[in-house]
Amino acid sequence: MGVLGVLAVLGLFMGAAHAASLGVVYTEGGLVEGKNHGVGLFRYMDVFKGVPFAAQPVRFQKPTPHPGWNGVLKAVDFPKRCLQLNLIQSGSRGSEDCLYLNIWVPQGRSISTGLPVMVYFFGGGYLVGGSSGANFMNNYLYSGDEIADRGDVIVVTVNYRVGALGFLSTGDSDLPGNYGLWDQHAAIAWVHRNIKAFGGDPNNITIFGESAGAASVSFQMLTPHNKGLIRRAISQSGVALCPWAVNRNPRAYAEEVAKKLGCPTDQSMAACLKMSDPVEITLAGTLNLQGSATNPIVKNLALAPVIDGDFLPDDPSTLFSNAADVDYIAGVNDMDGHIFTGFDIPSVNQPLQPTPVEDVKDLLTALTSDKGLNASAAAYDQYTSNWGSKPSKDDIKKTIVNIETDYTFLVPTQTALYLHAKHAKTGRTYSYLFSEPSRMPGYPLWMGADHADDLQYVFGKPFATPLAYLPKHRKVSKYMIAYWTNFAKTGDPNKGESVPVAWPKLTDGHQFLEINHDMGKNSVKQKMRARYVHFWSTTYISFPNVN
Repeated sequence: MGVLGVLAVLGLFMGAAHAASLGVVYTEGGLVEGKNHGVGLFRYMDVFKGVPFAAQPVRFQKPTPHPGWNGVLKAVDFPKRCLQLNLIQSGSRGSEDCLYLNIWVPQGRSISTGLPVMVYFFGGGYLVGGSSGANFMNNYLYSGDEIADRGDVIVVTVNYRVGALGFLSTGDSDLPGNYGLWDQHAAIAWVHRNIKAFGGDPNNITIFGESAGAASVSFQMLTPHNKGLIRRAISQSGVALCPWAVNRNPRAYAEEVAKKLGCPTDQSMAACLKMSDPVEITLAGTLNLQGSATNPIVKNLALAPVIDGDFLPDDPSTLFSNAADVDYIAGVNDMDGHIFTGFDIPSVNQPLQPTPVEDVKDLLTALTSDKGLNASAAAYDQYTSNWGSKPSKDDIKKTIVNIETDYTFLVPTQTALYLHAKHAKTGRTYSYLFSEPSRMPGYPLWMGADHADDLQYVFGKPFATPLAYLPKHRKVSKYMIAYWTNFAKTGDPNKGESVPVAWPKLTDGHQFLEINHDMGKNSVKQKMRARYVHFWSTTYISFPNVN
């Protein structure tokens, strides 16, 4: 080995010897020790996996504090996800003992203190998901490494109960529901109480999430139970006002589950459900995810939060004053609805097969069923007004994706943003549209950003697995991490790491930012899909209910 080789080894040794690391951390439950690894020159990451934030939950009850432990808890493995269905709803996976979180703390030459904290809630339709996300060759989707290192923030990812064990409700005090939301709240409160010991600022917590996790973020802002715990929030493709985010008739679904389990549907139903086997309860909580133009999937997502008079004291649309001092970013992917459209109308993804115009009519009739045929006809006129006399195959397919995107994600998100801005005191409001085209092979050429396409960029996958991406994808990832972490630090996405273009507040002339790899002054736009937002939020609402 030459002199250079010896110096290199000595350098590595010295670097390791001086690696800034928290070592053993004191929490309210006891001592925890994670793992430290290098992430660059004089940059390190302390990672704590599987730290308990509550006791093993009692079935269909709110979480309770963890009793604590003796000795040092080795926090080195991701926890099991909460008991849930597998992806094809044929079996179960996970454990009831699942209320754990994971923490990433970036370190420089010295131990970090006073860092902003970003707490992430996963998506999965309130049916599936876990705090580490999908795993490919030990590369976990929700690894906080890249965000924490590049943005100099602490990242926390959280488990919460899903499926029947997280959201089944009888619509009364017997089984009030919202157990998964209470778990999330318990995690936020735990972070607020304990994160200082990890180098975090308990008074600068940003919650963020995608899909059901994004709607969860919205619910956590709106509940009175988080007053003073949350400083900022980011909802990616989901808010509390989405049609799938609240089940307004939970009793009907609870009775379906009870029948599958052989329980009565009278006043002793809840007692029987509580005594049933947890795996059997989970397996009984399946949803119809087949979908068709006449029965779209969005209408079948019955396991969801409920207005329980406690966590949600009233309809979410009336609770925005609770978020008056919370800074808020919310947005959607430009083809968020495509994920559902592929199930409801499979011809959308078959380039050679035309999609019948009848499917557009059937879909709109199903989505407007509360308001009847006049509303359906008005919606059809709205969405086909630019077709001309002979719409192309792609025009029809894109229209269907736009309908499901608007109805399921975009319009509710815009409505939530305007309600936030209207009730804001110190809280700032920012709107975005993510439009980096999907990388999924086999998708149509006209495809934009599908549901969940944004996650890989927010979590820095183009940097973590560079061979799987192009330089343009690293640009998108760099931009998103900068905007997200600048916002977490200051409440202003433009202050901190350099960004490609200044992102104006929604209140500065109805402005929003379009996010993709090719960003410049033209990325700032006004009045997102204003015609369609006006149709669904005003014209459609004005039709009388037929049921």
